[in-house]
Amino acid sequence: MQATRHLIIPGWHGSPDDHWQSHWQRTLPDTLRVEQDDWFRPDRDLWVATLQHTLMSDTRPVVLIAHSLGCITVAHWAHQAPALLKRRVLGALLVAPADVERPGCPEALRPFSPLPTKPLPFPALVVGSDNDPAATVDRALSLSKRWGAEASILSGVGHLNVASGHTQWDEGFVHLARLRQLIESRVLRRA
Repeated sequence: MQATRHLIIPGWHGSPDDHWQSHWQRTLPDTLRVEQDDWFRPDRDLWVATLQHTLMSDTRPVVLIAHSLGCITVAHWAHQAPALLKRRVLGALLVAPADVERPGCPEALRPFSPLPTKPLPFPALVVGSDNDPAATVDRALSLSKRWGAEASILSGVGHLNVASGHTQWDEGFVHLARLRQLIESRVLRRA
């Protein structure tokens, strides 16, 4: 696969220094993070606009690595972005997507509903958990199906964040490698 940049897209409250996304940002070559103005009071339109602005700042191909509300931001962006910009995205790793329509969802996340339901225009892999408080297995599988993404449901890993013990999460690189296989398969099909 051609040399790509990686774009880290954190969720609500951002990704602190000990979060696996921060570790990956330090580990993966050519990696940038989307920096939202307010991590604690997310605004769907502003978050989507910030993602778009970050993508527009560089013309190279990119792999998106999103967590939680960042996954939902990616889905909203993908359904309204210009085709030329979407073509720069090689694929997306969507880890622990937050179900913003679930009962008991924090009020701050509700403006991100309704959840986008159209297929994503690039290969994607949704990584969920069988005990994630932010999305049940059924919802994670439903989102992956709607988005045309492959799904991988892990056992007992919670929300895949610092609170669930995922600081470095080097095991996650297996899922990034699987996403790269999906990207390569798509390239071969188009050749």
